[in-house]
Amino acid sequence: MNETALIQALLTGERTIAVVGYSANPTRPSNSVSRYLRGQGFRIIPVNPRLRRAVVDGEQSYDHLVDIPADTRVDLADIFRRGEFLDETVDDAIAAKIPAIWFQLDLGNVDAARRAEEAGLTVVWDRCTAIEHRRLRSG
Repeated sequence: MNETALIQALLTGERTIAVVGYSANPTRPSNSVSRYLRGQGFRIIPVNPRLRRAVVDGEQSYDHLVDIPADTRVDLADIFRRGEFLDETVDDAIAAKIPAIWFQLDLGNVDAARRAEEAGLTVVWDRCTAIEHRRLRSG
């Protein structure tokens, strides 16, 4: 968990990232991080039932990771949910066969991250994708 080489592998190249807990509110971290990553060439798939399957920045949103069509390759689930919801998010990622899961800063529930890792998912914990991507670009 959190090795530099792992972070670099997840944030390099053409990637599709499902942002779980995506908010349409531009002041929310999930929105600003998604906007940054989209600007860096990543495909962002919004995941949040509150979006009611709206199209967001040209991408169909989904209620859950398992709702994303199986023929859509998702490389990483970037999680913006509170700690008490992380167990169900891990279950969703496992069911959707997402290969990697990234838990954003200060989410709590490290047990959910360990469970994801034990299930075979690549895991980054308590890091911000945008901050780490900027760090990699400057380094």
